[in-house]
Amino acid sequence: MKARIDHKGLFACFERDLSDPTGDAVNVEISAVAWNGHRLVFGSDKNVPGDHRSPVFALDIDDQAAPVAESLSYYTAGLITSAEKYEDFALTDGGDYLIATTGFDRVDRQTADQDVYNRLLIWPCGEPDRVQLIADRDNDGVLSSLGLREDLASALGAPYFKVEGLSSVPGEAGGDPLLLFGVREVGQSHEDFSYVAQVVAAPYRVDAEGMLAFTGLFELVYEFEPAAWPGVRFEVGLSSLEYDPATQRLYFLTSFEVDDGQGGDRLGAYLWALSFDDFHAGRAPVLVADDTGEPLEFANKAEGLAVLADGRLFVVYDPDRVLALEADHHRDAREPHEAPYTVLSIVEHG
Repeated sequence: MKARIDHKGLFACFERDLSDPTGDAVNVEISAVAWNGHRLVFGSDKNVPGDHRSPVFALDIDDQAAPVAESLSYYTAGLITSAEKYEDFALTDGGDYLIATTGFDRVDRQTADQDVYNRLLIWPCGEPDRVQLIADRDNDGVLSSLGLREDLASALGAPYFKVEGLSSVPGEAGGDPLLLFGVREVGQSHEDFSYVAQVVAAPYRVDAEGMLAFTGLFELVYEFEPAAWPGVRFEVGLSSLEYDPATQRLYFLTSFEVDDGQGGDRLGAYLWALSFDDFHAGRAPVLVADDTGEPLEFANKAEGLAVLADGRLFVVYDPDRVLALEADHHRDAREPHEAPYTVLSIVEHG
């Protein structure tokens, strides 16, 4: 399976020269994207200052799938703006609701200060002000989904983990749909972990009021080891998870951030595809190739993937604070308020 790059570009996520309270330029770090049937919804794993702004926002796209700057709108409901480190989005079965997850990688047993890193949210597509907190917990006035950490930790068999992927897929034999959590890191602590590509699943239902409830156990249902593929040149961990109901295919992104030997970081990622049948059978995914037949290696840290209405893939990056762009961009560098993206077409054969 190959992917053809249709085009690359940049889009503004807020105005140029926006500064944080310390006076430093705000740097966009997009970690999530979803196509909600009408618009692209983006999530940042860094806050965007300003009461009228938000780390979650939406943009229309044109015929080339390029975001339209004039259509930018922020999702400013309190539950959305006060969450920390968004990592991925998913559409519910049927596409009526959008689910957003943070990383679930930080918790402080002594205070509630880090509870906001543990939120699973749901809202009707296009109506973010109707957002609700899933598995809600109130700890000293701080709202979170902290209880889900226990379910995820039990399924993974480890106290520390980081969620970076989220997707909804149909249930087996007419059962409830499954919410899939893509896991990037697993270990004893944030200083003692391994990069992984694992998937935890739990069945769910959405009621008439738009609230999601889990209806069964959380289970580790799939994993693979990217290093087993000779074409994977760097240690990677899962960075996004997406399901395409039209092709009944799952897509994975795995990304890396390694020392470039010159005092900086080298960023990149790989794309993987897996049929739904192979997912249930536990078979290996396909490492997607470029048009030369070599593994497609993104020259940036891909962290968000959305399937568009026409089947193309919209990939967005979290470049951390790196401003330089790869050679085939129309510019040498981005500005801090701009996010890079790539639009891909999947070529089944040839």
